[in-house]
Amino acid sequence: MADRDLRINEHIRVREVRLIKESGDQTVLSTSEALALARDQGLDLVEVAPQAQPPVVKIMNYGKFKFENEKKNREAKKKQKLLKLKEIRMQPKIDDHDLDFKSKHIKEFLNEGNKVKVTIRFKGRELAHTELGKVVLDNVLARIEGEYILDKPPIMEGKFMSMMLSPKAKK
Repeated sequence: MADRDLRINEHIRVREVRLIKESGDQTVLSTSEALALARDQGLDLVEVAPQAQPPVVKIMNYGKFKFENEKKNREAKKKQKLLKLKEIRMQPKIDDHDLDFKSKHIKEFLNEGNKVKVTIRFKGRELAHTELGKVVLDNVLARIEGEYILDKPPIMEGKFMSMMLSPKAKK
């Protein structure tokens, strides 16, 4: 829940609220009584579930609550892994050495945790022999030996034949 959605203290404009105490028990009070209880303790009255009937509120230190929420969000963001998509382009008449070189790069990208799109570009009369592109892509798969998951098998898209690889999940 975003902090903007939470109403505190005088911004809660309903007649009755359901107050959840620190012990966990709940009582339905008028908003002014709940606000007075919060003020006596030197804390804030924070609406945690505005959609409930009556709205649910808690007595807490709002600044500390906001800080804890931001901290949780930062931690969650740190744990997210950004997947990058790398593209390797080739031609159907690629030499063995070049194919080894490109396959080595594909392995490196997969080991770094990136997705890889392997594309073969056909020019002119090469379009009549798209099976050569399929052979090259199969060669690539044979050279990188099981370090991948085939997301999208080789398919033609206009003048290009491409396939999508993603890294195997690390244990």
